[in-house]
Amino acid sequence: MASDHHNHGSKSRVSFAEQAYIELKQQILGNRLPAGTQFLEQEIAERLNMSRTPTREAMIRLANEGLVEVRPRHGMRVLPISPQDMSEIYQIITALESAAAGLVAGLGLDREGVRSLIEAVDKMDVALQADDLDAWAAADHQFHSHLVRLTGNQRLISLIETYNDQGHRVRMTTLHMRPKPEKSNEDHRAVLDAILANDPDTAREVHRRHRETAGKVLIDLLHEHHLTHM
Repeated sequence: MASDHHNHGSKSRVSFAEQAYIELKQQILGNRLPAGTQFLEQEIAERLNMSRTPTREAMIRLANEGLVEVRPRHGMRVLPISPQDMSEIYQIITALESAAAGLVAGLGLDREGVRSLIEAVDKMDVALQADDLDAWAAADHQFHSHLVRLTGNQRLISLIETYNDQGHRVRMTTLHMRPKPEKSNEDHRAVLDAILANDPDTAREVHRRHRETAGKVLIDLLHEHHLTHM
């Protein structure tokens, strides 16, 4: 019985740690915990209505993902993102996602296999026609997320998600500053067409140019609006 009790407690602890991680990450990505702010471990635990053990595990996990800094006796600081940080993040995302596009195109998937990508591109077109940039951003995220997941490469998925999360606040902050992303929609559809044509080289190259352009637009906006730490 003691063993069963121990196992049950372990499962509960892991579950609470996961809950703490998800909630804390959402607060950071949603800018409810702005960049540069610092909190003691106990303050975060109270904010999450959790005990300190799952809170500490969540903080360490987020530190490993590059979203926060954890220091003994000082608690947690939400890490700011600079234009140089974003430049480095986009260099990594560009290389990894374009490789993902090539991998997916080489799988020989049919329309049913890439249904999630087709739906995302259609949603992006509808959102752009309605001038709804928030809906467009959600559909854009769906496209990129599903594209990477279609590779089935868990290490690649994990890496790209980590770097995308690091740049999330900046993308959301600059969303309404950027020009209307009509070219972005065209790029997504071109990548989709290359995947359906089982053309890895075209898919890889179109996606590489798309991500490079998106990164330049975003970083130029940061400089233009003097957004040096976000």
